[in-house]
Amino acid sequence: MRAVIQRVARASVTVNNIVTGEIKSGFLVMLGIENNDEQEDLIWLAQKIVNMRIFNDDNHQMNKSLADIKGNILLISQFTLFAQTKRGNRPGFVKAAKPEVAVPLYEQMIKELEKQTGTKIETGIFGADMKVSLLNDGPVTIFMDTKDKY
Repeated sequence: MRAVIQRVARASVTVNNIVTGEIKSGFLVMLGIENNDEQEDLIWLAQKIVNMRIFNDDNHQMNKSLADIKGNILLISQFTLFAQTKRGNRPGFVKAAKPEVAVPLYEQMIKELEKQTGTKIETGIFGADMKVSLLNDGPVTIFMDTKDKY
């Protein structure tokens, strides 16, 4: 699994001109799921996201977590995080999981994040043409890949 985590002052996602998810301060998380991702990857990544200390403390040091600031998460599925770009100019996506694998893992990630944060996770719609709007705070953007966890 891959995640791009953006610290945001606000973020929202719209599908067919309808807002499906919206948060104020917190994380916009773009989540890519690979063919061989497993439950272990999901739990590890969820824990890293929830406990990531990238919010400023009183000394303007990145020292606070999502829970510390009572922030929220907007989770967006994004298969393009597994784009292969070595050859040609058209990216390939063979490593990205097909919907029959990705959808259950995406739904499990929502549940795991809700369990770990104790709050509702805002989302887009898997596979839809989504319009994502955000105000990046910092800017702070972190990239994580579960293949790099050890």
